[in-house]
Amino acid sequence: MLTIDVAVLLAIIVILRLRRRTEARSRKDEKMTVIIVLALGVLLAPTPLGQGIVNVLGQLASGISQAGR
Repeated sequence: MLTIDVAVLLAIIVILRLRRRTEARSRKDEKMTVIIVLALGVLLAPTPLGQGIVNVLGQLASGISQAGR
């Protein structure tokens, strides 16, 4: 039996939706994309990949704030 990770499936859907031209999107389509991206974020947050992303972004923000001083 074939199994697929829901996070991977949502990531593929997001990539396909974002590749479309901006002019062709309706408000409903944009809202659906935001909902899918939020669901992907909720699924990735507790994983080691999600924690790694949070750490990298935290270090980046820290570096930017220190560079501004």
